[in-house]
Amino acid sequence: MADKSFDPQQIISYEFPVTTFTYTERDVALYALGVGACGSDAVDEKELKYVYHKDGQGFIKVLPTFAALFITGATDTFAKLPGLKFDPNLLLHGQQYIEIHKPFPSSACIENRMEVAGLHDKGKATILEVETKSYEKKSGELLCMNRTTVYLRGAGGFSKSSPPYSYRKYPANQVLTVKIPNSQPFAVQEDCTHQSQALLYRLSGDYNPLHSDPVVAGAAGFSRPILHGLCTLGFAVRAIVKRLCNGEPTLVKSIFGRFLLHVYPGETLITEMWLESSKVLFQTKVRERNKAVLSGYVVLGQLTSSL
Repeated sequence: MADKSFDPQQIISYEFPVTTFTYTERDVALYALGVGACGSDAVDEKELKYVYHKDGQGFIKVLPTFAALFITGATDTFAKLPGLKFDPNLLLHGQQYIEIHKPFPSSACIENRMEVAGLHDKGKATILEVETKSYEKKSGELLCMNRTTVYLRGAGGFSKSSPPYSYRKYPANQVLTVKIPNSQPFAVQEDCTHQSQALLYRLSGDYNPLHSDPVVAGAAGFSRPILHGLCTLGFAVRAIVKRLCNGEPTLVKSIFGRFLLHVYPGETLITEMWLESSKVLFQTKVRERNKAVLSGYVVLGQLTSSL
């Protein structure tokens, strides 16, 4: 349990240091392969653009979920919040929201500015929401915003009043929710992950041993290392771009994903999509266990005529 003497206001007002993230065309291509691009067809015209361009690698396209890499290492930053003590091994990634303001260049130096957007005492745990705005350092233009929600087991119980302490910066009407329809999906995409999928995805910067070390995975209650949640989100959004955007990634304006259950590398992902105006509701299931592992939505810009 958290120390009741600590002041949550210190966390809310904490000034995170500005961080930078530099990437190249190689990182863009490696990420695309990590989330399954060209996994079933190496010359797929809607996906080859993420890893190769006839005019040179500087012209390759960037998947919208690449934005999640800008906050790689954020967990280490969370640990510096004053008075909030938690075991990083017990941290659960609950959900991710990404807002895209400008298409990503194939290489760039990014400047990240973070702030606490939410803090909620759940008794045995604390829910922490951190908002990160990412700017292209050269131009100063805002590229995207990530809002990361994590569940910190063992860090709750700090409230000094009833009801338990809860703070959220953004308006209540921006609370992120999704309700999956009961109707037949508009489109369905099936992707087979590889046994080495997590080992490939981790090369994009998330080296948590939960995704590679069988001993660590076993201690966490899994029969073997699991796939990164953000990797599953990458698979789902890539499927939506392919099926509903005619392969054009710049149509994606915002993304929300709620992580429901783990995925084992080698399992088959089935992403179901429902189109509601400019919003695509989606749910991703694992075929082998018939379990939903991810749900969310993607907001699109102008849709292509292929729909």
